[in-house]
Amino acid sequence: MKLWKGRFLKAENSLAEEFNASIEVDQRLYKQDITGSIAHARMLGEQGIISEEEALAIESSLHEILREIESGKIEFTIEQEDIHMNIESILTERLGSVGKKLHTARSRNDQVAVDLRLYLKDEIKEIISLLKELSGTLVSIARKNQDTVMPGYTHLQRAQPVTLAFHLMAYWEMFRRDINRFQNCFQGTDSLPLGSGALAGTTYQTDRDYLARELGFSSICQNAMDAVSDRDFAIEFNSCCSITMMHLSRFCEELILWSSSEFHFIEIDDAFSTGSSIMPQKKNPDMAELIRGKTGRVYGDLITMLTIMKGLPLAYNKDMQEDKQPVFDAGDTLKSSLAIFTQMIATIKINKDTMENAAKSGFMNATDAADYLVSKGLAFRDCHEIIGRIVLYCIENKKTIEELTLEELHEFSGKFEEDIYAKIDIRACIQAKKSKGSTSFKSVEQMLKDK
Repeated sequence: MKLWKGRFLKAENSLAEEFNASIEVDQRLYKQDITGSIAHARMLGEQGIISEEEALAIESSLHEILREIESGKIEFTIEQEDIHMNIESILTERLGSVGKKLHTARSRNDQVAVDLRLYLKDEIKEIISLLKELSGTLVSIARKNQDTVMPGYTHLQRAQPVTLAFHLMAYWEMFRRDINRFQNCFQGTDSLPLGSGALAGTTYQTDRDYLARELGFSSICQNAMDAVSDRDFAIEFNSCCSITMMHLSRFCEELILWSSSEFHFIEIDDAFSTGSSIMPQKKNPDMAELIRGKTGRVYGDLITMLTIMKGLPLAYNKDMQEDKQPVFDAGDTLKSSLAIFTQMIATIKINKDTMENAAKSGFMNATDAADYLVSKGLAFRDCHEIIGRIVLYCIENKKTIEELTLEELHEFSGKFEEDIYAKIDIRACIQAKKSKGSTSFKSVEQMLKDK
């Protein structure tokens, strides 16, 4: 029997009933829904809106329903549409008219809003914990590779020598900002909508501050219409998920490249690789590829949320029932991606010699050679041109800059002296960086302090 049946003369069309129901999606909110209902019942009792005995009976029965749901003894039905009406229907079956009093001074509109906020607060805490675990893993690997030299790239072309620790700490900074974003998202989510009613508040003398304390919210939504009709906090959550997935995807792209025979910088552990059904020699970086692929899926969840909300007039509209699936999917996908990525990166084998040898080719000391001439009094643009001509000469003669004799260098500039060779050694190029945040060994050591 529908809880809203009073207004209607005809039963709902069976196809419409199935189309209207969201229980298959929102049933995962059962714990948040019961938690919110217990707090609401207590508040009703405290305010004398219902008797204390009725409030205690409702609370006791809700605790029992929670235990039975978690032990698999309760099956939800499409007839009751969603998790909110399913639980209220079960409660009413057990308590009769007392159970019907639970919905006094609230609407499904503020009920679903508080459930979703409670759910997302827990999700955000879990995601932040996973991000901190990943960040700690990166720091651990970086500390072991402060002396591991590798090429730094721009345009996927070898650019300047860096250390692996420096490269890893670049991602550490990205994930640190991701943590900050989720912390800000938590603050935006941590406001109580319950007590707003359908859109205009309620005629009962409720205590929303009491509800906020009971449910662990730091504040209450100040406008009832806004409280039930916006999902910007959920959109922000999906945005945070999308940005973090983007960072994971970029990292995965590099791991995929680095693990190829062409790079051979790393080897991904067998536990995070798969083989080919036809080619026996293959070892594929499938976990990294899946994270890269799932990033598009999370982007889609964000676009879904933005599209759902973009044309809705105030206040609540049924379109907003579609908000939960993209929110759930974005969080689930990010959490699984973070968990698998952290374990995968912790077990990679790093081929240090291959990395350093790669850094010694591709004229990665060219900028340092130009800086050397600057130190001899030439303008940088002139130095840039001189070194460019030297690089062209080296390519034509299949040599590196450090292989050129002083006589050959003098053909391009008389400013070169014997000390040039020490200046363009790969490790010297790294150590010579003096700016804060640079790849120098000293700078990276500072980055790793207290991390």
